[in-house]
Amino acid sequence: MQPTTTTVAPPEALSPEALFLSKAQNKTLEDVQGKADTRNVPLEAAGVSQVEMPLQVLQKNGKPQTVTATVSMSVALPPEEKGTHMSRFIIQLASWSETNVFSFSAMKPFLEELNQRLKSKTAQVEIVFKYFIDKKAPVTDGSAPMAYNVRLRGALVGETLTIFVRLEAAMATLCPCSKSISDFGAHNQRAITTLDLLLDETQLTSAEASSLWIEDLIALVDEQASCPVFPLLKRADEKWVTERQYTNAKFVEDVVRDASLALREVPVVKGFAVKCEALESIHGHNAWAAHQENYPTYFF
Repeated sequence: MQPTTTTVAPPEALSPEALFLSKAQNKTLEDVQGKADTRNVPLEAAGVSQVEMPLQVLQKNGKPQTVTATVSMSVALPPEEKGTHMSRFIIQLASWSETNVFSFSAMKPFLEELNQRLKSKTAQVEIVFKYFIDKKAPVTDGSAPMAYNVRLRGALVGETLTIFVRLEAAMATLCPCSKSISDFGAHNQRAITTLDLLLDETQLTSAEASSLWIEDLIALVDEQASCPVFPLLKRADEKWVTERQYTNAKFVEDVVRDASLALREVPVVKGFAVKCEALESIHGHNAWAAHQENYPTYFF
């Protein structure tokens, strides 16, 4: 018995206009999230998270740096509204990705636009990304990009703006105790220092001039280390790094205290939390220390 075959005619090509609903048709679709809610429970936040988007971040040299950001955005939802409009968050973020440059001072206009789009009085955003600086070796001046983890958080409640910034930076520490008790040498290791800062939004200028830059925070961390870490080292640089660490031994406690003193002198910083964790080279555990001043609800 011969198998039967069926010939299916190809579908007719659709015009671009036919692929989309007309405005009139769209009005016939039920807007579920636009319905009223009767449970009388206001929500502090409703929005989108884990949105990956290329963004432009303003550098200290005035040029933008393209970063791959992971973004969370939300607005407050009054008790009578059932749901928020998810697409509006993405529309705004995609627009800023193409036409705007992010900086500390750009947080307020971004949040103001978000409140306007969502008809809200409270908006929040969190932007997480790796920020690169071209870092030179200490002797030979050879340079290469080095990455730092950055998180920007902003909230606008009415006219009250709150801005937080987090920086995670690697450094090297050399143990003062090991140096003191040894005839030669001392154990050293990489450490991760985290700065969590509450910024004084009144001191952020529109151009960030004489204000605060990510590069400034990186330099502040490097200054508290036994020695900074570098992406590229030749032999002369490695000699300098080794000797620098040995002559500048520090516990994690020293790093945190010195960083705290330095942050007190930064006018735009009105609150901070500092943590340093050493990835110990001779112990089966890490060593860490932390301190905070005027930083709300911080848990180490």
